[in-house]
Amino acid sequence: MSATVRAAARYSPLVLLALLTVYLVWGSTYFGIRVAIETLPPMGMLAARFLVAGALLFGLLRLHGAPAPTPAEWRSSAIVGVLLLGGGTGLVTLAERDVSSSVAAMVIAVSPLFASLFARLWGERTSGREWAGIGIGLLGIVLLNLGDLRATPLGAVLLVLAPLCWTFGSMWGRHLRLPSGLMGSAAEMLTGGAVLLVLSVLTREHWGTPSAASLWALAYLVVFGSMLAYSAYSYLLHHVRPAVATSYAYVNPVVAVALGVGFGGESLSPLGWAALAVILAGVALVAWPRAATPTDGPA
Repeated sequence: MSATVRAAARYSPLVLLALLTVYLVWGSTYFGIRVAIETLPPMGMLAARFLVAGALLFGLLRLHGAPAPTPAEWRSSAIVGVLLLGGGTGLVTLAERDVSSSVAAMVIAVSPLFASLFARLWGERTSGREWAGIGIGLLGIVLLNLGDLRATPLGAVLLVLAPLCWTFGSMWGRHLRLPSGLMGSAAEMLTGGAVLLVLSVLTREHWGTPSAASLWALAYLVVFGSMLAYSAYSYLLHHVRPAVATSYAYVNPVVAVALGVGFGGESLSPLGWAALAVILAGVALVAWPRAATPTDGPA
């Protein structure tokens, strides 16, 4: 029996279920976003997603006796929520108006590479293996630009800025005073969602008549993408090694590409598939030695 099989055998059914949830749900949110914004305004859709999910999670936690965040914790949650949910997820959502969900997921897969660069701002050392991973990941992005990254200049810029916001917010959040456990996720979703709602109003987004598919996609993002997956991830952080809990970084892009190609009518050229393999190889080199510090995240 291989070491991988022996390791898997030691996990409880609940741990395996949590892993499967994080792998599939966070990988599927890219396709869910694309369906949701077909008839819903991007910023307004995200505001609804995070405000509803955050309010539900906050209410459930308070009912079970969890303490409310302090003013200082609310401020820190607002910083992280704006950078991760507004900057990270928000920019991905705007980019998906012009870019396929599978290609968006492939670009966002470089988040661990940016995280290694940002870690140096707080004095953390970047190893030679991580620098090699950064170089390989950037090579994958070059290949993607040569093949499947057919986007407007704005869409391409947004896809680069999104992981920059997500990883910078993740690294900064490690040095901020945040609420403990799931209350931190609830506070970040509420504050990030509030900022997205303000942006939706200021940009005068148009709310037409949403399709049933968009509403179902939004409901899926609220319940599964913003509540269930966060809960599963929190459970994993407390019950398995960080390297296992953060292993979704290698799986989510593959799930997103499979859904986009299989159900969304998207396609990848042979060069695109090669780019995906190169990007994942770079992420593996960077993220595996730093697995104790989860910094990349879902859409």
